[in-house]
Amino acid sequence: MAPLRAYILSIEKALSGGNATEHTYRPFLKNLVESLADGITATNEPRREACGAPDFIITRNKLPVGYIETKDIGKPLSVIENDEQLKRYRSRLGNLILTDYLEFRWYVGGEHRLTARLASEGLKGGLKVSGEGEKQVTALLTAFLQERVALVKNPKDLALRMAALAQHIRDTILTALADEEGAGTLHAQMEGFRKVLLPEMTAGQFADMYAQTICYGLFAARCNARMGDGKHFVREQAAFDLPKTNPFLRKMFNHIAGPDLDDRIA
Repeated sequence: MAPLRAYILSIEKALSGGNATEHTYRPFLKNLVESLADGITATNEPRREACGAPDFIITRNKLPVGYIETKDIGKPLSVIENDEQLKRYRSRLGNLILTDYLEFRWYVGGEHRLTARLASEGLKGGLKVSGEGEKQVTALLTAFLQERVALVKNPKDLALRMAALAQHIRDTILTALADEEGAGTLHAQMEGFRKVLLPEMTAGQFADMYAQTICYGLFAARCNARMGDGKHFVREQAAFDLPKTNPFLRKMFNHIAGPDLDDRIA
């Protein structure tokens, strides 16, 4: 059976049961996306939702390709795409899809590029498949998986790209701090920094410092890394690649972004 046809039947079966939620359909979407190209992995991270992370990160051989944010069937995507969460995602994630599992909206560099509708809800939990829906959704998803984020060509491009990522990490940290309600690993780290660096440090200042340390640390490590034998650069190795001439950065990066990095931020 063709992947998209299997996807439609799975959605329809779950929908007809009458008790499906947004999470019910995620395995079907994962299977669909991974079937469309070799080497693709669609990773669903429900544990990080509270921190404002997209529902899926799409990778090819462990390298990020794009992101997918899902909403329940029938949710008004034209409204959702303009809420604060989606505005942040669109401005900071270069290749993004927003979907209610039946309609797919694709954004590149924050700009809407394409919309395709696979089907609409019919009677008694059934689906009414659009005439060209399967073809159009397949084309959209295939283009999404083939999209290449523009290469950095000058210092300004690099600064803007890193700043957008740092802002996203900062927002994630602030949300994670609020989620801890005053007790947790991030609050323990913040108290540690207050004792050592800045007694009056606010949560916002802590999140800024944390995000900038991660971004600059990864950048410095990547510049210094030896990437032979087809190896990919990964965060877990970054502390070893930081220049020994900067012991403060090595120690700080390893402390906040090493193997024990909070899973909600990882």
